[in-house]
Amino acid sequence: MQLEKVRYTTKACAAVGSGLLSRFLVVLFAATMLLSPSAAVLAQQPAQAAVQTQSMDANTKTRTETVTTQPGTVRSTDTNAIRPFSIKVPQEALDDLRQRIAATRWPDRETVNDRSQGVQLAKLQELVHYWGTDYDWRKAEAKLNALPQFVTSIEGLDIHFIHVRSRHPKALPLIITHGWPGSIFELLKTVGPLTDPTAHGGRAEDAFDLVIPSMPGYGFSSRPQETGWDPDRIARAWAELMRRLGYKRYVAQGGDWGAPISSAMARQAPAGLLGIHINLPATVPPEVGAVLAGGGPAPAGLSEKERAAFASLDTFYKKYRGYAIMMGTRPQTIGYALTDSPAGLAAWMYDYNNGEPERLLAKDDVLDDITLYWLTNSATSSARLYWETKGQSVLLAAAQKTTDISLPVAITVFPYEVYRAPETWARRAYRNLIYFNEVNRGGHFAAWEEPQLFSVELRAAFKSLR
Repeated sequence: MQLEKVRYTTKACAAVGSGLLSRFLVVLFAATMLLSPSAAVLAQQPAQAAVQTQSMDANTKTRTETVTTQPGTVRSTDTNAIRPFSIKVPQEALDDLRQRIAATRWPDRETVNDRSQGVQLAKLQELVHYWGTDYDWRKAEAKLNALPQFVTSIEGLDIHFIHVRSRHPKALPLIITHGWPGSIFELLKTVGPLTDPTAHGGRAEDAFDLVIPSMPGYGFSSRPQETGWDPDRIARAWAELMRRLGYKRYVAQGGDWGAPISSAMARQAPAGLLGIHINLPATVPPEVGAVLAGGGPAPAGLSEKERAAFASLDTFYKKYRGYAIMMGTRPQTIGYALTDSPAGLAAWMYDYNNGEPERLLAKDDVLDDITLYWLTNSATSSARLYWETKGQSVLLAAAQKTTDISLPVAITVFPYEVYRAPETWARRAYRNLIYFNEVNRGGHFAAWEEPQLFSVELRAAFKSLR
């Protein structure tokens, strides 16, 4: 099994080496390495290996080298190196996935006529059957490889990211963080509108340089082998990534886990960070959070919008948040099932927010995401992020220390989100709220579901910070 990756170098000639003997030994070594067909090796840490070709990367204008990597080979000694990256999943891994899907052992049908017991059998069987017969991962792979991808080592982990520079001068650098059960796939449709706004109804001065990293333990980033990779640590890693890319001023955005990570960046206020935009804000006041935790009725004195927000949160906590409790307390236990069963993984992810992926996303979009988790064997490592936060809700203002944020904060509220954050709560939570807007379409996966609207919101939110 092999992955194609490429790596920055300013001394290509030295890296290529010389002499027919060294070339012969490299080829012989690569040919003799036997790899398991399991997709798990895709998530192993990238390593330095034999140079095959040289090319010119269009975005960085630096000479690069295409390399073939294999698990267990020696990692680059240049810890600050940024290595271009491409994906080629072995066919054996895709064949293995289809075989596992075909051998699915199904439970009996739910005993109700709605989804109150979870994902309905007929719906999931339809999705999984399509996954095992007609779905084409190669199309998803091509979407990723059409964009400039890179890997760099930060605090001992290889961080995978997409980096698209705008063709427009004075583009504002922007780092966007995905969440769970999402991935970099949920952000791909925003690349065009954000980096090339004139082709999508915007102006040249609205342009962004875009950085989209895969969180540690997710996708093609390394899986942490130690504890401590919580949102605060990821936030510091993102600041280092932007520094390493040479950006002196930039903004950050996030939904789901991307919201607490972006908020942690704002609390830490690294050099160059101008402000953040979030679409799952931590606005719930302490007294409301306490009632939600106890399962009591809505507190007295709430406005109509606040009462509606409380009702949504109360339903979410009581009926739809079981996944977070399990992953927050026993990620390893649930990980065995998610790692062994494609259908189990699909059901676990398809059920989010009472089946939002089923309602608002196309089948291929959902399966691109689920297949990425499967092929990179990251179901368990991604779940550990919930454990790392020790059960702290990403929605509670006190838990996310929002009052410690002095940098500008922008918020967009999407109607089908877990809850519609009231502006009164938002202004109480974030003392430097520079933008607040409620839109009429989109939900938890806003960038995925409404990429054009999402992009318009980011242009408006960051306009004053350019």
